[in-house]
Amino acid sequence: MLIAMAGLPGSGKSHLAARLADELGVPVVSVDPIEAAMWRAGVGGPGDPLPTGLAAYVVAEAIAEENLRAGRSLIIDAVNAVEPARGQWRELATRTGVPLRFIETVCPDPETHHSRLAGRRRDIAGFVEPTWEDVVARYYAAWVDDHLTVDTTDDDAATLRRTLGYLQEP
Repeated sequence: MLIAMAGLPGSGKSHLAARLADELGVPVVSVDPIEAAMWRAGVGGPGDPLPTGLAAYVVAEAIAEENLRAGRSLIIDAVNAVEPARGQWRELATRTGVPLRFIETVCPDPETHHSRLAGRRRDIAGFVEPTWEDVVARYYAAWVDDHLTVDTTDDDAATLRRTLGYLQEP
């Protein structure tokens, strides 16, 4: 199965992805560390017009495809804010013949969301964390796919149970 996380930075994607990975025993392929590795290698960087964000998605797709073809499920951890990004995972699932589940995380309380971003320390070498202003200004397309929307301000254990239940659905 391919599980594609989606949601704005600081909405709880990576936290939920890690919890799911532990519970399911599957790896997480995260776009942010891939992009940061590109920057550390001298490819692009914050403010550079080189589209390293797009390139990081393509690298994540290649890693995911290799794992899916080997019979391993995995979780993609990425914002997936626009239709082309979401379409990338639909096409990958079709190519590899695996089911796809989209999980969108939301944090509808602006104060909580802002404080999460302000206090976030992910220790991704060379990665510049987005600011609250970046998140508020970011375009986020409406969904056309079936997906589960998870309010991450809810109880953590209940959120995990609900998400695992969604992944078990036919």
